[in-house]
Amino acid sequence: MNKKKRMPEKPLAKAKKHVYTLEIALLTGPITKKFARKNRTITRTIEARGGHTLADLHGAIFDAFDRYEEHLYEFQIGGKRPMDPKARRYGPAMGMVDPFGEADGSADAEKTTLDSLSLATGDVFGYWFDFGDDWWHQIGVLAIAEGSRSGGPPKLTLRIGESPPQYADLDE
Repeated sequence: MNKKKRMPEKPLAKAKKHVYTLEIALLTGPITKKFARKNRTITRTIEARGGHTLADLHGAIFDAFDRYEEHLYEFQIGGKRPMDPKARRYGPAMGMVDPFGEADGSADAEKTTLDSLSLATGDVFGYWFDFGDDWWHQIGVLAIAEGSRSGGPPKLTLRIGESPPQYADLDE
C-alpha cells in the first residue's frame, strides 16, 4: 500500500490590518447664521484602525466636535442621500428599538468594525447625531493604508473650522 507523505499544514495567513483616514464634514445642524458665516467649512480628519467599531468612531466624532451631551446616533452606509431606505443603518444597541418595541432595522454599531464594512478609498457615508437637533455629517474615506497605528482610540489629526455649540442660541 502506497502511503502519501503528509505535508505540514501552512499557517493561516493573518488578516491584513488597515488604517483608515476619514474626513468628517458637518453638513447641517442648528447653527446660527453668524457662526455659519465665520465657519464656511467645518471638517475633522480622524485616523482609525480597521478593528475600531462604528461606536468607537462615533466617540471620536463626538469628541472632535466638542460635544458634551450624548444622544442617539446612526451611520448610514451605501445610500445615495440621507435617510435612503437602501442604506445599511448602524446605531447603538440601546437605540435599535423604537418606542413601540419594534426593531428599527439598524445593525449594532458596537459590534461593527471598519474593516467589516469593505470600505474603499473615495467612499462616502452618512452620520446622523441627535435625532431631534439633526446634526448631519458626511464621512469620506480619504485613504486606507496597510499596517497598524498604535493602540488606543481613533485619533483626531486635523480640525478645520470651529466646533459649533451643541445647543446654539438661534435667536442670536
